Amino acid sequence: MTLAESFLWQNLRANVLGHKFLRQHIIGDYIVDFVCRDDGLIIEVDGAYHSEREQVQNDEIRTHDLESMGFRVIRFTNEEVLYDIESVLEEIENQLK
Repeated sequence: MTLAESFLWQNLRANVLGHKFLRQHIIGDYIVDFVCRDDGLIIEVDGAYHSEREQVQNDEIRTHDLESMGFRVIRFTNEEVLYDIESVLEEIENQLK
């Protein structure tokens, strides 16, 4: 688990949003960073390599596959999580409504 993922997990597992999250959870052929199964929300935290062309394409396929299973997928960069956690948590909360 990366530093950003650990930091976000500290906030999610503390149940500050009032929803139960699982981390590093298997869904289909994928291991997602975080999922709230009750609300069908997947959260991915992306490092710098996610901006590389091939990885962007892989992420698009992954997102499509997960959405076809009935999940919503939101992504944040490591920097967003580490330096603007309030906005990240606000966006997650908005997605859970």
